[in-house]
Amino acid sequence: MSWFPSADARIFCAAVNYAAHRDEMGRGETGAHPMLFLRTPSSLVRAGEPIVKPGNSDCLDYEGELAVVIGREGRHIPRARALEHVGGWTCFMDGSVRDWQRHTAQFTPGKNFDCSGSIGPALVPPDAFGDWRAHRLTTRVNGTLVQETETALMLFDVETLIAYISGFTRLRVGDVIATGTCAGVGEKRQPPLYLLPGDVVEVEVSGLPLLRNPVVAED
Repeated sequence: MSWFPSADARIFCAAVNYAAHRDEMGRGETGAHPMLFLRTPSSLVRAGEPIVKPGNSDCLDYEGELAVVIGREGRHIPRARALEHVGGWTCFMDGSVRDWQRHTAQFTPGKNFDCSGSIGPALVPPDAFGDWRAHRLTTRVNGTLVQETETALMLFDVETLIAYISGFTRLRVGDVIATGTCAGVGEKRQPPLYLLPGDVVEVEVSGLPLLRNPVVAED
């Protein structure tokens, strides 16, 4: 069944949550707490719908991720019970407009262009997905593999992310936590590999349906 977050869902995104991506971005040592930013539902499209390359930037980058969707609300959730609050799992493409992302120290502009990322296509329940650490995440652009990792290599695991976020806000049913991307982003390739109109980007996590989107120019 097709799934997409509601208009009032909060989308919490973990940044630099794999060591290899942290290193390629030159972020230095990992801090004591997860680095987080928010995306709006309007910044995402469904599987199969076009991702929009903005007219005022040529730096739209891909970031394939595993996303967890909250199925039971909670505040101050203990890490040991965090997975009890998971309603399902899905794929996430955290499209990033890099030049706007670097305007200041805050990520918000570059992460929230309308229709710049995607999520879906389906929400797979925890029993069907199994251990989140036992999966492989891959991203392809026009059929070429550009990112690949084991999900177990996250710096801050899913349980930690749920516990930490619920420490400052009540997690609600339908909220999304995108768990971060791995190495291989387009900005750090030589030459850079940014998404262009006509491209197709695919994010796949073993055990989940493929997230596939074409890229179009802003009208």
